[in-house]
Amino acid sequence: MPPTIAVVSCGAMGAAVGRRLHDNGARVITELAGRSAASRARAAAAGMQDAPAEALAAADFFLSILPPGEALALAHRMAGPLTAATRKAIFVDCNAISPATAEAVAAAIAPSGARFVDGSIIGAPPVAGRGGPVFYLSGADAPAAMGLASFGLETRLLEGAVGAASGLKMCYGGITKGVTALASAMILAADRCGAAPALRAEMARSLPFMLSWFETQVPGMFPKAYRWVAEMQEVSEFLADDPASAAIYEAVAALYARLAEDVAGTGTETAALGAFFKN
Repeated sequence: MPPTIAVVSCGAMGAAVGRRLHDNGARVITELAGRSAASRARAAAAGMQDAPAEALAAADFFLSILPPGEALALAHRMAGPLTAATRKAIFVDCNAISPATAEAVAAAIAPSGARFVDGSIIGAPPVAGRGGPVFYLSGADAPAAMGLASFGLETRLLEGAVGAASGLKMCYGGITKGVTALASAMILAADRCGAAPALRAEMARSLPFMLSWFETQVPGMFPKAYRWVAEMQEVSEFLADDPASAAIYEAVAALYARLAEDVAGTGTETAALGAFFKN
């Protein structure tokens, strides 16, 4: 019998992961109550079946793939169904959360008796015919989740307790999303002072590799900015022992919040950023 894997929720990453699992022979279930029409369409296209919380809790694996600000609330909500389940899913938190938040999620799941794995996803949503993303797994029960590799996921086991995988994600995401924020801030500054064409020309001359990367990363950020706010706040929490660095990521979170508002509103700043790469 193929394993049953619960994936919550059906955002771009969750649905793509569900599709890969389904295409590799797993039965994939999710929760569609209260979800948007777009989420329902993504689930249907991915071969994911709607199921109640009781069925999700009794799956072989439960993959939590959410905006980071929702990770702990989902764990608290699933604790009851997991406690009641005779056969409990292995709960794998795959979200971009700090080690401290991962420990809080683990603590919420612990009374249920379900096994918990700290996970992180590095890479874009999976696409047919292309490898990745990589699922890093840590914690005492992480080896039990390595079997997900048999159903199309690229898994890597990290030594260390709960928090190791989340810490890796904080460092990696802090670099990639932090640099994207810095580039966005300075491109907007160049636009305000009339130096945008000159800046682009100079980057093409002296930093072509960075310009090429930003051409993808900056416009690609626009629809994701709202999700990156909580992730950057998690990075700031992760850096609490280094106040100066923590303050950087609070500012990055504020920038992404502003850009998210721009996407939903006038689009003035995102238009300026997009125009920079068309000069």
